[in-house]
Amino acid sequence: MKPVPFDYRCPDSVDEALELLHTHGDGAKVMAGGQSLVPMLNFRVVRPGLLIDLRRLLELDFVRERSDGGLTVGAMTRHRLLETSPVVASRFPVIPEAMQHVAHLAIRNRGTLGGSVAHADPAAELPMLVRLLDGVIIARSVRGERAVPAAAFFVGPLSTVLESDELLVRIELPGLPPHSWAFEEFARRAGELALAATGVGLDVIDGRIHAARVAMMGVGDMPLRLEPVEAVLAGQVLSEKSIAVAVQAARDSLEPRQDLHASPEYRRHLAGALLERALRRAWASATGPGGVNL
Repeated sequence: MKPVPFDYRCPDSVDEALELLHTHGDGAKVMAGGQSLVPMLNFRVVRPGLLIDLRRLLELDFVRERSDGGLTVGAMTRHRLLETSPVVASRFPVIPEAMQHVAHLAIRNRGTLGGSVAHADPAAELPMLVRLLDGVIIARSVRGERAVPAAAFFVGPLSTVLESDELLVRIELPGLPPHSWAFEEFARRAGELALAATGVGLDVIDGRIHAARVAMMGVGDMPLRLEPVEAVLAGQVLSEKSIAVAVQAARDSLEPRQDLHASPEYRRHLAGALLERALRRAWASATGPGGVNL
């Protein structure tokens, strides 16, 4: 099957793209890397009157260090750069670790940060990472810019608060205290969408977890931040008992849907197993050889 007929524009600037969105509104679709949109066009899931191709907007392709230790990342930054950038690895090593699980190299060379986050696939790595890292999404229209915390940005499967005339232009990742990070994902075959994945960050001080960050994907209608798990880990020395409590808290807070790939019970069990692996790895990274043995 092929797309329905549509008009095509490839603007040379963000301002030009915004004017097109302002003029055409709901009738327009924006294409960043096109890795999700093109198949949807071919299957006629979406039928735009106008396709706006952002590939010339090099002004949105950047990674910049923030003074607080975080990063500002342009919407047209490719997955591959996030995977290989020394700056990204030094600030948030969980990002390049997760990027290695994204599809195949050809996809990572084309897919973009902004495209993935705006598409809001609940089984995609980047939306989950933005939740894990307290990212702030910057959207721009002819009316100006607005900042949306990641916790408020995703509202359902493939759904966000972006207005029809808005363009995601960058994502702010604020600086965080030093964390030890781990990412775990399970898919049936390499390159396929994950059945479940989790990202974990532990801020360990004097042998105890001062603060924890836990996010998951593939087990809900949107990327999830698991505050109940973070709460039970805070103040703890990681042990078999505290791991078991955290895993149970995660499973109790999840309500996966039934689909062709897995039952809710299986996804809940899988999420707990991945969380246990990630906690053990993050703890080992934080405490080193002299840390508490599990």
